[in-house]
Amino acid sequence: MDVPMKIQVSAIVGARPNFVKMAPILEEAGRRSAFQCRLIHTGQHYSPEMSATFFDDLGMPAPDVNLEIGSGSHTTQTAGVMLRLETELNERRPDLVLVVGDVNSTMAAALVASKLGIPVAHVEAGLRSFDRNMPEETNRLVTDVLSDYLFASEPRGVTNLLAEGIPKEKIFLVGNVMIDTLMRFRDKAAQTGVLERLGLERGGYAVATLHRPSNVDGMEHLASLVNMLTELARHLPVVFPVHPRTKERMESAGLAECGLILTEPLGYLEFLRLTSEARLVLTDSGGIQEETTILQVACLTMRENTERPITIEQGTNRLVGTDPKKILQAALETLDRPPRLLAPPELWDGKASARILDVLERSLGGGLYATQPT
Repeated sequence: MDVPMKIQVSAIVGARPNFVKMAPILEEAGRRSAFQCRLIHTGQHYSPEMSATFFDDLGMPAPDVNLEIGSGSHTTQTAGVMLRLETELNERRPDLVLVVGDVNSTMAAALVASKLGIPVAHVEAGLRSFDRNMPEETNRLVTDVLSDYLFASEPRGVTNLLAEGIPKEKIFLVGNVMIDTLMRFRDKAAQTGVLERLGLERGGYAVATLHRPSNVDGMEHLASLVNMLTELARHLPVVFPVHPRTKERMESAGLAECGLILTEPLGYLEFLRLTSEARLVLTDSGGIQEETTILQVACLTMRENTERPITIEQGTNRLVGTDPKKILQAALETLDRPPRLLAPPELWDGKASARILDVLERSLGGGLYATQPT
């Protein structure tokens, strides 16, 4: 009798990499008789509509369970996931809890599973910004310490884990599951009409995203960044899909009319086409740094650090900090002198999910029950 597999997915509006990372793993597991998956959505999401859009775009199955945690402080979300997930895991007793990314649900699920004696697998292990002020950094560190299988997307992740004392037999360099999804859906994304709807021409616009608290919570700093984007828009159109957190603060600061092309958060397919056809992307997102590296689109990361250094070493990404004047200068320089194109990073070839499931199938011998929080 097969043991069922449980995968818990926590979705956050604007944190699209969490769905994007899980989708190819679920698809690959569905092709293998050794795996039976149970998908759990923790409900760590600002918008049920956007959650449904990403599930539809990525062809993901409907969740088996929705814990309906909702938004709240980091402590509230983490505690909520732990309390409700404990009941679920006690009832099902899976063979494995599979988590991706670095959000609160990821850490919460790893904690619960570890205390229940259930093995944990972490996809995207070893990424480090070395900035403890970032909540995601805490989530990464805790999750990796508790994990039994650590799947790294780039060589630096392996180096970080070994330096932290993680036994090498637990670490596997498998590549980037986000790129699996990008390669699968790139042609389909090209068929969307988002450019036509927004009146844009291929290679004739920039895309901006902002959502990190360090960039959007302070009204003065947010205003300075929006004003910088408005200045950039004098040189080419700037499309700004507005994260709910950012929208709320922009409205409070009176920044709704700013000369930018403002949109609601976009689904995966439309956003993929928007970024793939852009001349320049400005972002504070981690996943977009990776996607633009494969898309060969110039990317400026508006942060003081990045947990994805390979996108700078071997991609089109440039770390430009959070000073609006320096960001604008870097943007104008990039428009004049685009980055040189390099070969894609090692194992970013669309086959990371297969490598992950190969490891788990060999180790567990079939009958895997994985739980996935994102």
